Amino acid sequence: MVKLGKSDIWVSPMTVGCWPFGGGEYWGEQSQQDVNNIVSAALDMGVNTFDTAEVYNNGESERSLGIALRGRRDEAVVISKISPSNCRHVRQHCINSLQRLGMDYLDVYMLHWPINRLAVQHFTSNEQLIESPPTIEEACQQLAELKKEGLIRSIGMSNFGRKQMEEVVATGVQVDVNELTYNIVSRAIEAEIVPYCVEHHISIIGSMGLMQGLLAGIYQTPDDVPKHQAHSRHFANFRGAETSRHHEEGCEKEVFEVVDQLRKIAADLNVHIAQLSIAWILKKPFMASTLVSSRTVNELKMNVEASKYKLPDEIEELIDKISLPVLHLLGNSPDYYEHRSKSRIF
Repeated sequence: MVKLGKSDIWVSPMTVGCWPFGGGEYWGEQSQQDVNNIVSAALDMGVNTFDTAEVYNNGESERSLGIALRGRRDEAVVISKISPSNCRHVRQHCINSLQRLGMDYLDVYMLHWPINRLAVQHFTSNEQLIESPPTIEEACQQLAELKKEGLIRSIGMSNFGRKQMEEVVATGVQVDVNELTYNIVSRAIEAEIVPYCVEHHISIIGSMGLMQGLLAGIYQTPDDVPKHQAHSRHFANFRGAETSRHHEEGCEKEVFEVVDQLRKIAADLNVHIAQLSIAWILKKPFMASTLVSSRTVNELKMNVEASKYKLPDEIEELIDKISLPVLHLLGNSPDYYEHRSKSRIF
């Protein structure tokens, strides 16, 4: 277990990503019984941390997680997130999340994205709100009040860059965690975000640990990746279901060369490529935990085993080396869905 920031909350090295819970267009159907089984098995195996958000499946993720945790709430660390477009009314949205979860407090409540025009427009069509978004000061003030009242135990942020973290810290609130994309082919946070977090005792929880299955080895070529999962800058601009908004060339050749090499390394170590990918993340001393979604108990067991696997130093160094070409091509912008010149994260 790892302590989150300056809080008294301890999280497991693996966090259960709950986006698929409740079913939905993006991930497809997910039965409540499967969710119940996954959550129960996770707790039994020592995985105590669960990550959801109000926007996931229009709140159905929160409802599904809440049902699955009935009778075992006190064993779990529950994280939920508020969309930037809703940050004028943080209290009401927190209460809405708690009602869906069937809980009286959240362990961590995160600002899901930085509060800026570009981020807000992905969550609302209200032009007035897009042009005049909430401020970080008013959002943090409300978060502090929620914490004082006991509705939340800890304040967190998700997808915040260095300057945006500085703005949060300047408000005076204690912020304990930043949740960001981090995996073998998505290493942008290493340049500026990690050093700032380490210096200010802000823990990091990684998301997209398996790059939506890519780093689990389930795709052989870019053509195999579902169109709605091929919108990031890793992929060519034409790859997505609609033309991807990043308008960059991508680095598909280099990404799949990394995956091919990971398969060989995993085979030599007699581990699954997904386990290798997770173990590499958790080898990094700045990572408190990594989000991994599991659709079945068998997937969960394999992922939990990965969180306990001790990756040899020389293998970590080898993976660092083989993934450098992707890092160099994608650069240090942690927003993998926008052109690097108009990132939501800075």
